[in-house]
Amino acid sequence: MKPVLVFDIETIPDVAGFRRINDLPGELSDAEVAELAFQQKRARSGNDFLPLHLQRVVSISCVLRAGDSFKVWSLSEPELGEGEIIQRFFDGIEKFTPQLVSWNGGGFDLPVLHYRAMLHGVAAPRYWDLGDGDYADSRDFKWNNYISRYHTRHLDLMDLLALYNGRANAPLDELAKLLGFPGKLGMDGSKVWEAWQAGQIADIRDYCETDVVNTYLVFNRFRRLRGELSAAEEVAEIDFVKAQLARIEAPHWQEFLAAWG
Repeated sequence: MKPVLVFDIETIPDVAGFRRINDLPGELSDAEVAELAFQQKRARSGNDFLPLHLQRVVSISCVLRAGDSFKVWSLSEPELGEGEIIQRFFDGIEKFTPQLVSWNGGGFDLPVLHYRAMLHGVAAPRYWDLGDGDYADSRDFKWNNYISRYHTRHLDLMDLLALYNGRANAPLDELAKLLGFPGKLGMDGSKVWEAWQAGQIADIRDYCETDVVNTYLVFNRFRRLRGELSAAEEVAEIDFVKAQLARIEAPHWQEFLAAWG
């Protein structure tokens, strides 16, 4: 099995960017600037979900399953700035050339990362290889790359399971729970900005990490659907993941395992 990298990002409004675009006075607080951005968006479309280029990345959480190892971790503020978070994520793709797996990564996570990577001058040659790169296996990327919606080097599970029909999309939380996995615990994406303002940065990171583990578990059920795993092999992988999480001394994993049963 090739290395599998499951990822998820958490974002907040790009207050500095919105200030720059709209030439706002410096005396406005970050909360006031964000509220102005939300009001503008609501006036245009009836909701306050900001455009993707105005989403600032504060955490990328990953599960890497490679060989006999299972690792879950986050690249997050305040330890790293946004540019370094994004560069390190793409450095991992450069190093491992993994199978990327996401839930709505094609619709949200990756476009956000594209815009923010350009803002910070990030380099990601392996990720952008379309068959014309300098790598020994570059030609293979013409037929299976990270960019194409219909290639599998990046597998957006939500998009694929819905057969690329937005009306058929399922929420990760609900599908995970239907399949017997814990689902989301105590937070969702709509609460991230509120949590950020309250200084709950660790809570944002922990929530993001549980999301990527849920996605990995759903991915394995999909692999069983495809015939890549037998029922016994999926059960063995579930037991393996539980054992690995139990070794991590962190309250959110204890809560996650308790919810799993």
